[in-house]
Amino acid sequence: MDLLTIKDPSFLKNMNKQELEALSQDIREFLIQKLSVTGGHIGPNLGVVELTIALHRELNSPEDKFLWDVGHQSYVHKILTGRAGQFDTLRQYKGLCGFPKMSESEHDVWETGHSSTSLSAAMGMAIARDLKKEKSHIVPIIGDGALTGGMALEALNHIGHAKKDIMVVLNDNEMSIAPNVGALHNVLSQLRTAGKYNKAKDELEYLLKKIPAVGGKLAATAERVKDSLKYLLVSGMFFEEMGFTYLGPIDGHNFDDLIENIRYAKKTSGPVLLHVITKKGKGYKPAEQDKVGNWHGTGPYKIETGAFVKTTASGPAWSSLVSETVRKLAREDERIVAITPAMPVGSKLEGFASEFPDRMFDVGIAEQHAATVAAGLATQEMKPFLAIYSTFLQRAYDQVLHDICRPNLNVFIGIDRAGLVGADGETHQGVFDISFLRNLPNIVLMMPKDENEGQHMVNTAIHYNDGPIAMRYPRGNGYGVPMDEELKIIPIGTWEELKAGNDAAILTFGTTIPMAMEAAKTLEKQGISVAVVNARFIKPLDEDMLHSLLQKKIPILTIEETMLEGGFGSAVLEFAHDHNYQTAVIDRMGIPDKFIEHGSVNKLLEEIHLTTDDVITKIVSMTPQKQKRA
Repeated sequence: MDLLTIKDPSFLKNMNKQELEALSQDIREFLIQKLSVTGGHIGPNLGVVELTIALHRELNSPEDKFLWDVGHQSYVHKILTGRAGQFDTLRQYKGLCGFPKMSESEHDVWETGHSSTSLSAAMGMAIARDLKKEKSHIVPIIGDGALTGGMALEALNHIGHAKKDIMVVLNDNEMSIAPNVGALHNVLSQLRTAGKYNKAKDELEYLLKKIPAVGGKLAATAERVKDSLKYLLVSGMFFEEMGFTYLGPIDGHNFDDLIENIRYAKKTSGPVLLHVITKKGKGYKPAEQDKVGNWHGTGPYKIETGAFVKTTASGPAWSSLVSETVRKLAREDERIVAITPAMPVGSKLEGFASEFPDRMFDVGIAEQHAATVAAGLATQEMKPFLAIYSTFLQRAYDQVLHDICRPNLNVFIGIDRAGLVGADGETHQGVFDISFLRNLPNIVLMMPKDENEGQHMVNTAIHYNDGPIAMRYPRGNGYGVPMDEELKIIPIGTWEELKAGNDAAILTFGTTIPMAMEAAKTLEKQGISVAVVNARFIKPLDEDMLHSLLQKKIPILTIEETMLEGGFGSAVLEFAHDHNYQTAVIDRMGIPDKFIEHGSVNKLLEEIHLTTDDVITKIVSMTPQKQKRA
């Protein structure tokens, strides 16, 4: 079938099983081909082809509302709702979003990027539906990994109590990004192997009705026997006890099984949970055989071999540099432990886990829990390293504030993917952490200029004993700078001058230092002498250096690949105000007050006017007494 001709899912209604299976094959081939060029979440989407087709065939989007939890598995949905022609632009600047996007289609009724939110949103939609006396099916599709998130369990509790008509589809592929962990994962494992409870229960009911009445005892116990069957067949019927009608396990690649159970769910009142077993990466052997999460989301790859197309990188991956430095230090200090909320692969902690299995803790998709586990460890004089993406740290804000910073505990937070991350877009840009951490008492916040300084910062953090300390580091690789063999401790709150200058000063850190240095060198040729300072400690500021610069009465420009509101530049302005530098000329460059969508980092920097040329223009405007550019 020509997928480019699809406008909406209505065409599925008249397709037979053979046609549906042929369509599934066409979609898989389409995804494998397109994503080999653009990259994307190949594994999750290959696993939900039949499930997505069956849902769209038996339900009526957008009247019936599909909420794709996380959104990693929404590509098939996008194809069936008329967006196949945009897949050449997937996750590219101004192109098709890699997650559900309301502005893209009326069929995208919920926007996701973080996990475990779909059930709560579904409950809100169901309440609204009932208050407005409307008729529609509310269908959140949530993965078994996302189900371990505390928010999902809170929603299950509310839905089961309120008895709302919600059709929860549990897409169980035994993985999130990495293999799942936890007690709930073990419950699902038991369910997968237990056989079909509902079918057996219905068959027992039929048989009981066929038996002639042989006395009151059998009649009195028949219902009890039937209801007890779930405990005989399935150890611990978690969902039934939560108030859901449980349907499953369902073969997520069998249309007969899927359609039968979806139709059954449509007729069932109250909350229903369809437990669908799928295979992540189905239809593409390299993705099917992935056991650690490498094929969850990828860059471009070679279809024939499954080999990833590697970009040339001068230095080590930042995640690897940080985790391996922690691993090195852990050999000398048995108190060091590592914690990750379901990101052992992304945070490059496999080596640490292999060498120190008893000191590595993957807590699943549970960022709040991860932060407070780290706090608990710190109270017992352990040295916890919490490896967490900037975008996911947002979910643990109260725990960082209340459980780590307030009692001033020695937790080292590695803030991975800090700054713009590119293709994953607005839900994943790591640009808010400075603004929401800088105002917390007790915390130290820092970011290195390169990987050599990065290893020294890790060492500094591990040896810091005066409270919480966080190190930001970007996505991607370092620059390939020479690495010191001996690790050092950097004095807290100290900056370094990278280039001297008398006419203006640029204060910046991390990924924007090369931009500042290039601009300063160009300006030097135009007769404008600009100092460049590596402001590696965002909190506390280097007050001695700031006083020195402000007393020189030269213009100061702050640059940051983070939000301007409440960011590093705001801290410098606050310092100048608090110390009565009333006439100081201070300007800021950074990310404006808006969400930044997907695209290459360079394209995004151009869009928000955060480039070398923009820095040059800004400095020229701040130094009117100096020679303008030719």
